[in-house]
Formats: sequence, structure tokens, C-alpha cells
Amino acid sequence: MRYLFFVSKLYGYSIARPVQAAIRARGDEAAWFVHGVSDEYLHNDEQQLKTAKEVMDYHADATFVTSNWVPYFFPGAKVQLFHGFNAEKRDEQVGHFRIRGDFDLYCTQGPSTTPKFQQLAQQHGYFQAVETGWPKIDPLFQTDEQTGLREQLGIKKTIVLYTSTFSRRLTAAPQLHDTVAQLANEGRWHWLVNLHPKMPPAIVDSYKALEGPNLSFMDTDNITPLLKAADVMVSDTSSVVFEFMLQDKPVVTCRHRNPGPHLVNIQEAVELENAIDSALTLSPELISKIRKYADWLHPYRDGRSSERVLDATEAFLKNDYGKLKHKPLNFRRRMSTRKKLGYWHW
Repeated sequence: MRYLFFVSKLYGYSIARPVQAAIRARGDEAAWFVHGVSDEYLHNDEQQLKTAKEVMDYHADATFVTSNWVPYFFPGAKVQLFHGFNAEKRDEQVGHFRIRGDFDLYCTQGPSTTPKFQQLAQQHGYFQAVETGWPKIDPLFQTDEQTGLREQLGIKKTIVLYTSTFSRRLTAAPQLHDTVAQLANEGRWHWLVNLHPKMPPAIVDSYKALEGPNLSFMDTDNITPLLKAADVMVSDTSSVVFEFMLQDKPVVTCRHRNPGPHLVNIQEAVELENAIDSALTLSPELISKIRKYADWLHPYRDGRSSERVLDATEAFLKNDYGKLKHKPLNFRRRMSTRKKLGYWHW
């Protein structure tokens, strides 16, 4: 089998690589097409296709996608892996569950999303949805080299991981900046800061300026080592909150759009220190609520979601690909896609 990864956002690398590892373990082949984001994060042993023509000649059996679009004319089945969990940032009909007509197969993450996508698959008739779990989560439950970040940085204190979404309506980054600076200066905990790739540069620079003995700014395409190393997360309405929770670890959120009992939510920056202290007590009640929510979101803890993705893709190619309804024809969008890639061969 021959597979392609279509990556158009920085976070796509860490989502796709566990699938690549599973592909290689089966003796199959994978290549990458990177668009709209730097290819400097590709590894030396990863095959890159640099033009749409090279993609067409490669003729993959399936293309795995980590963003919300993919060139419709690429060969093979288009498989949606998703860029994150449903963080409930927008109405579900125009957010996580929006159907754009690009994909043949949706590999869903768990009970929180599978029924809805399967209902939509039945409604539209031109794609299928199979629950596999999310490949990005696999390394969280595998023992590998990503476990040693605490040791690499020489951190002996409790680690607080601070993340934030980029949305101007939902981000807490400007509001929490001075409090994070104060708490880092006091030195009770060590802070790891990782901001969304689309965060405004001025905010990113303001947090980078806080680097010191008790705060490390982590500019990386792979947040998994940070998730493993941290003891507690501070965030807002960001989907990475749910990745962290799958480890049975507590999360403090600031003005989360839909806070539940699985989160320690605050409204004002002045509440942050006490909230972190409360979260770190890890009361049995909080742990129980975290686990219940995490099981609904993503019940898989075996580190094998990538294998399930490949199994689902192979079964789809064998049994269903080419037998579904035709995707809707959107001429304007198709022309826009060809223009983006500069490819006009038919």
C-alpha cells in the first residue's frame, strides 16, 4: 500500500507521524506533501513530494489529512484524521461537524463524535465514518523517547503547562500574562508555555520575554513530550485541554466556553494560583469526573489508534471506495484549490 500525508498546519506533523510509524511497521510506503507551512520539520528519512505533479505521479492509495481541506484531484481516498478534539468553540454544525465535501472516510475519535458523523454519513451518502481513536494520542500511551523532557530540562519542581487557543474571543493569553509572569517569578512551579501556531506574534513575543529559570517557552511541532512531562495544565477553550486530560491529569481553564465538572474553571486571573493548588490535590471526585469525560471523548488507551486507522482505510478501499455517491460538485472551490497548488492538468 502507498499512502500520502497532506499537511497544511504545523500541528499536522505530530498527528501524522504515529500513522507513518504504523505504515512502516506493515512494510508499506508513505510520502508527504506540505502546503502553507514550513517543511523544515520534516525528518531526513521522510519522503517529500514537492509539487502536485509529483503527487499525481506517486498515485497514493489514500491521503491522510490533518486539516479541514485536501485537494480534490489527488489520487486515492481522502481520509480525515482531524486536527484536534471538538473543543465546542462554535456551533457544531459549522465547527467540528462541518461537512465540506472533501473526504471519503472520517476516522472518528470516540463516542462524543462517532454517532454524529455516522448520522451525517448516512444523510449525505458520499463518505463513511469509522471510530478508530485519534493517532496523535498514541505516543501518550507508549513508552518511548518522548518521556524524558523533565530530565532533559533539569526540572525538579511541579510542572505547569500553559497553552492557549488563538481565537480572539476565547484566548486567555492576554488576560493571564501578568499573572503567569508573577507566578513564574515567585518560583513555586516551573512553567512550560506553548501557544497555538496561529497566535498573534505580539502575544507570542510577550510570553517569550518571560523565559527564565522558572519558565521555558516551548516552540515545537510536537506537544506530546510537554503533555507527558507536566503535572497540571492551564488553558482556555482549547482542544489540547482534552489531550492532557486523557492522562488522568487536572486542567485549570480560564473562562472556558462550556466548563464542566471535569475542569477547574476560573473567571479572573487573580484566581489562578488557588485554582492550580486545588487542581493539584487530585481529589478522588475530580479524578472520577476527568475519567468519565475522557472515556466519552476518547476511550482508547492502548496506543494503537494508528493501526485502527490503517485497518479502517484498508477495509474502506477494499469494500466501499468508489461505491458511494459522488461528492457534491463545487466548481468555484475546485478552481480555487487548483490555483493554490498551481496545477491545471486534467
